[in-house]
Amino acid sequence: MAAALALFYKLIPLYITVLLGWVAGRYLEASGRHIAGIMLYIVTPSVIFYGVMNAPLTTEVILLPLLTFTLSAVVGVASMLAGRRWLKDGSANIMPLAAGTGNTGYFGIPVALLLFGEQGVGLYIVCMLGTTLFETSLGFYIAARGRYGVAECLQRVARLPSVYAFALAVVLNLSDISIPDVFLPLFDNLRGAYSILGMMIIGMSISSMRGLAGNVRFTGVAFFGKFVVWPLATLLLWWLDSRYFNFYDLAVYKALFLISITPMAANTVVIATLLDTSWRQAAGTTLLSTLFALVYIPLMVSLVLGN
Repeated sequence: MAAALALFYKLIPLYITVLLGWVAGRYLEASGRHIAGIMLYIVTPSVIFYGVMNAPLTTEVILLPLLTFTLSAVVGVASMLAGRRWLKDGSANIMPLAAGTGNTGYFGIPVALLLFGEQGVGLYIVCMLGTTLFETSLGFYIAARGRYGVAECLQRVARLPSVYAFALAVVLNLSDISIPDVFLPLFDNLRGAYSILGMMIIGMSISSMRGLAGNVRFTGVAFFGKFVVWPLATLLLWWLDSRYFNFYDLAVYKALFLISITPMAANTVVIATLLDTSWRQAAGTTLLSTLFALVYIPLMVSLVLGN
C-alpha cells in the first residue's frame, strides 16, 4: 500500500496539467482543436519514430505492436457492438477509441518512466505503438464512419503520418542507422510536449462542458471495456504465455499490463474533436477515467506488479 501511495503522489503533476489546460480553455480561449491537429500530425509521429529508433528490435519485439493492436481491436470492436445496443446518438462509433485504446502516451510514458526507468521505457513505447497505430488507423476509420463515407474515411486514414513514421523507424533501426546526436534534444523536447499538450487537451475540451458524464450508458460501456476487459485480457495472455509458450519475458508483460490499466486515451478527444463527433461526450468520459485512474493505477500496480 505504501508503494501505491507513492505512485499516487507522483501522478499529481499530470492532473495539474489537466487543470492548466482547463484554465487555458476557460480564461485564455485556447483552442484544443488546433493543438489536436499538431499532436496528431506532428508530435505523435515524432514520438513513435524516436521510440522505435531507440528500441532493441528483434522479431519478438517487432511483433509486440501487432499484439497490442490486436488486443485494442478486439476490446474496442466488442465494446462498440455492446454500445450499439444502448446508444442511439451515433456515439458508439467513438467506443473503439474510448475502450480499445488508452492514454498510453501522454499519461503512460511518465508512469512507465517512474516504474521501469529509462531502460525499460523503450520497451514500453514499442508495446504502446500498437494502441497508437490502432488509434490512427482502424479506430480513426470507425470513428470517421460515423460522419463520412468509406472512401473519404480511407483518405483521411492514409493522410495520418504515424504508420509511416513507425515503418520508417523500423527500416532505419534494422539498417543500423541512428538519429544524429544534434537532433536528440529535439526529440526529447517533443516527448515532453507529447505528455504536456496531450493532458492539457483534456482540460481544454471540458472547459465548455456542463457536467462530466453526459450519456451514462456510454461511460459505463467505456469503463467496463477499458478497466475490466482490457486488464483481464492482458492477464489471461500473460498466464497462457508464461505457462505454455514462454514467448515473452516478465518485462514485456509488465509493460503490457501498464498499457491495459491506463485511462481512456486523450487521443480519443483529439480525434473526436477533429471529426466533430461526440467530442463533448469523449472529453467528459476521458476526464472521469483519468480521475478514476488516480486511484486505480496505483492500486493495480501494487496488487499485480508488486511495485
